[in-house]
Amino acid sequence: MATEARRVLVVGAGVTGLLTAVRASLAGHQVTVLDRGAIPNPGSTSFDQHRAVRALDPDDLAGTRRTAVAHRRWLAMEALLGTKFYRQVGMLSAWPAAEIDQVTAAAADAQLPVTLMDPAKFPHVRFPADSVGVLEHQGGVLLADHALAAVVRWLAEQPNVTLRPWQEVKAVDPETGQVHLPDAETLESDLTLIATGPWSKNLVDLPMLLHRQTLVYLKPPEDLAAVWERTPGIGRIGSEGTAWLLPPGEGTLLKASSATVCREADLAADGSPAEELRWAEQVLSEPILTDPKRYTVMAVKRCHYLVDAGTGAAHLIQLGPKTWARTASGGDGFRTAPLVADRIAAALEDTDYLGEEAK
Repeated sequence: MATEARRVLVVGAGVTGLLTAVRASLAGHQVTVLDRGAIPNPGSTSFDQHRAVRALDPDDLAGTRRTAVAHRRWLAMEALLGTKFYRQVGMLSAWPAAEIDQVTAAAADAQLPVTLMDPAKFPHVRFPADSVGVLEHQGGVLLADHALAAVVRWLAEQPNVTLRPWQEVKAVDPETGQVHLPDAETLESDLTLIATGPWSKNLVDLPMLLHRQTLVYLKPPEDLAAVWERTPGIGRIGSEGTAWLLPPGEGTLLKASSATVCREADLAADGSPAEELRWAEQVLSEPILTDPKRYTVMAVKRCHYLVDAGTGAAHLIQLGPKTWARTASGGDGFRTAPLVADRIAAALEDTDYLGEEAK
């Protein structure tokens, strides 16, 4: 029996909101997407040159199995939209040699295809001493801004979808799912998803921490340009094993990031460009590139993301009978957005669905 058509409100046109809108539209529901800016919004935390797709976490086997599904969901999204934005170059992470048996066992348990790689095969990257590379074949790099633009084009063609850019939401009633807009306009729904990234703190009364991260975009030296385009995404490198490199390709730059520069923040306090450059210098001082002085800094970007204050994780949370909130933004929020869309689709199919936190 077909699911009864319902009214779905999506507050926030980042990747989570847009993919949820796609799933709801395909199921025949009436969907309205609101965003405080343009749709897609270049100022959103989802908007970026590239985002990683990876799954392996030996300390969380259930999470590894769950997140591995995202790889297939992104391939299905490419097929639906009829455009390419997923570079399946794989994701390579560095692990201490003493832990390799545990890591490969976890991958096998999750049915995640991996190959052990000698770091010497990547002389342009600095790996931690005594580490081994583990290559996830079901992983790679999403061309994030391309993906968002393709999703919006598809949604704009659907008769059951309404896109409303430049809509500043004043408040959301978690019990009724009502969304209150300026000029006393109120929108009703059968399900409301709040997915506004760091701005969720203005709409959702939950214990959340706002973090600020600095991303550095580099142009490799000419003699390494072709090498880098064949390089997988690389992570768990740097002084504390928290740095990542996303390779250039399809017009993108090499992106470097490190959790060593992640800090708690106040969205209202932007900081100065000079301060951001100092954080960028700290990223580049990490032992991640061989001869980093040969690389040209093309751009520095500041991004924000929210996590649960208690667990430090990002969750999909049901706030009331009709209201859900996704607190994540940034890289993890992007790669797992299809899983959030899956959960909302399940809620729309079952009015008695109580929901549980989804990482």
